[in-house]
Amino acid sequence: MKTFECQACGQLLNFESTQCMSCGHSLGYLPERTEMSALEPAADGGWTALADDAQQYKSCANAAYDACNWLVPAQSPDIFCRACRLNRTIPALGVDGNLELWRRLEVAKHRLVYGLMRLGLPIIGRTEDPDAGLAFDFLGDPDHDFREGPNVITGHAQGLITINIAEADDAARESHRKDMAEPYRTLIGHFRHEVGHHYWEKLIRNGWRERFRGMFGDERADYAAALEAHYANGLAPTWWQDYVSNYARSHPWEDFAETWAHYMHIVDTLETGMAFGLKVEPKAGSDPTLSVEIDFDPYREEDFDTLIRAWLPLTYAVNSLNRSMGQPDLYPFVLGDAVLAKLRFIHDLIRESRSAEA
Repeated sequence: MKTFECQACGQLLNFESTQCMSCGHSLGYLPERTEMSALEPAADGGWTALADDAQQYKSCANAAYDACNWLVPAQSPDIFCRACRLNRTIPALGVDGNLELWRRLEVAKHRLVYGLMRLGLPIIGRTEDPDAGLAFDFLGDPDHDFREGPNVITGHAQGLITINIAEADDAARESHRKDMAEPYRTLIGHFRHEVGHHYWEKLIRNGWRERFRGMFGDERADYAAALEAHYANGLAPTWWQDYVSNYARSHPWEDFAETWAHYMHIVDTLETGMAFGLKVEPKAGSDPTLSVEIDFDPYREEDFDTLIRAWLPLTYAVNSLNRSMGQPDLYPFVLGDAVLAKLRFIHDLIRESRSAEA
């Protein structure tokens, strides 16, 4: 994630900011410019963006619920921003607690859309493609069944991503993380995983399908049977040798989605490091690979090895910082050669797709 500053006073801003705490200006995000802007009220009730005074803007309709800070060109017939137009179903806001859960879902979803745009991937919604366009259903389930698959709440089907809103409850999500023996479970991780299924359908075709099978396995294996076997067999002691997560072992589709999500974790975190000018240079040890300065744009970096050379030292540093605070490792993963090869596959797939889109 980039860093942003208020054009009126220079204050550092967060991606979710709606008001500058220094000068009081209202704030809005301009997705096409990848910029947070201080705003001045316009005569017609809209906004003049200090980052782009060439046109007027209006707030996304979901700003009324404090669920979105993205802007829409004033002349646009759309009342929702580019991210919120992807919503098909939102939680029933009359139910106690649902508004706060939905706001958390929107934070993760907006960060997802930010990442997809930075990667240059096509974002085609249900309006453009009614049968397989990207869309989101945020639904509640009294049983809170977190298992993935064709007959449960959280999952993906032909572009439609369904998220159980209980995933936005930190305590419930942590409880299920422990129950399922997962080292990592986050809301944004769910979004990035499920959108990986969507882009498998969109991008794995022509020559990529055979390459995919050579790397991840044959996706024609019975999906339901594979998931049933996964949950029956439990945790494999050496999953990390060939997979980014234990769940990735269940089926080639899940292996791809888990690896896709991990790639998005890497590039977005590296961009944050770049935005803060991070440099890792340990004062002890003689391994030169543990020193790095993140001085490149990870979302547009062509060389996969450059990403990994920066990623590994950064993870060592952040894990050490967490331990100093008595917290578990921020990055509880091991990237073996097989996993690195799969991440390289995702990198090359996105790069080729971006070139085709251009």
